[in-house]
Amino acid sequence: MTKLTRRLMLIGGGAVVAGVGLDAARQMRKGPYEAALARMGQPLPATPELADLVRYATLAANGHNTQPWTFSAAAGGVALRPDFSRRTPVVDPDDHHLFASLGCAAENLSIAARARGLAGVVEADAPEDGLQVDLTPGAAEPQPLLAAIPERQSARGLYDGSTLSPEEADPLVQAAAAHGVEALYIDAPERVAQVLALVIEGNTRQVNAPAFVEELKTWLRYNPVQAARAGDGLFSGSSGNPALPGWLGPRLFDLVFTAEAENAKYAEQVRSSAGLVVLVAPENTPRGWVAAGRACQRLMLQATLDGLKCAFLNQAVEVPEMRAELRSLLGLGDQRPNLVLRVGRGPAMPKSLRRPVAEVLQG
Repeated sequence: MTKLTRRLMLIGGGAVVAGVGLDAARQMRKGPYEAALARMGQPLPATPELADLVRYATLAANGHNTQPWTFSAAAGGVALRPDFSRRTPVVDPDDHHLFASLGCAAENLSIAARARGLAGVVEADAPEDGLQVDLTPGAAEPQPLLAAIPERQSARGLYDGSTLSPEEADPLVQAAAAHGVEALYIDAPERVAQVLALVIEGNTRQVNAPAFVEELKTWLRYNPVQAARAGDGLFSGSSGNPALPGWLGPRLFDLVFTAEAENAKYAEQVRSSAGLVVLVAPENTPRGWVAAGRACQRLMLQATLDGLKCAFLNQAVEVPEMRAELRSLLGLGDQRPNLVLRVGRGPAMPKSLRRPVAEVLQG
């Protein structure tokens, strides 16, 4: 258990025991969260096929759970467009993560479409204007990864420390390669320690930057009711932290969110993992970032299917200086390291929620 989690439990639990009022008690109720979770995982009956395909797309990984996408019917398919109103300009100034998130959603939609006998081909030549997924009828193809879509999550807890055999790691690398993206699997202790050092330095710079902290706080959801009401953002339970009343959460966060505490947490998490994965797209453009997102989603679905857990460690690629050092460390030349994941075996965590399909499916 990390220092941050211990302090939250101590202070948060004490506040609840002492009695923080009826409104705070209501915010601790899990009913709204569980109802939203059930809605996410169930097919949409008696609705157009497009709506249920979009439901699968919304379950994709995305930065800060901002869900920066909209969907609309298009000739012969569906259009996925970036929602720039959900940008995170401090942590993601060039919208790299936004376009990678769009790629994650497109991959889920493509898999679900192919499973239903639709073409599922993704057109991503001009991602700034949106992506297109072809839904013209075709031959149904077996899609083993479909079953993993509702189960996949960024599991931010500790793993069990066991290693992966080549037979377990290779399918993850191959899953990413389906979109021309290189997945570098790193499990040598010395190299893992070098990447961890970059993660910690990147995290230190971020936590010590007031603008980063203020942006992060806008996406934090401190209790189940708050998470269900928003349908987006980073739910405290998904990180292993206890639920807190809405008035207390931000105040307590300011007290305990320190570089020291966060660095200790990330070090413990990495050391409990089987290894790290760095994803490298063939080009450093929005089109390449979309490809990195598609590869990342596919890799995480394969991991889920194989009983493994994944979580992001993107501090090493979000801070430009750390990204340059990672590129040098891995001998990538001019290529950009896009995303960093840790992988291993561990428990499931409470899932982050998604907005209802009606809020993202336009016209």
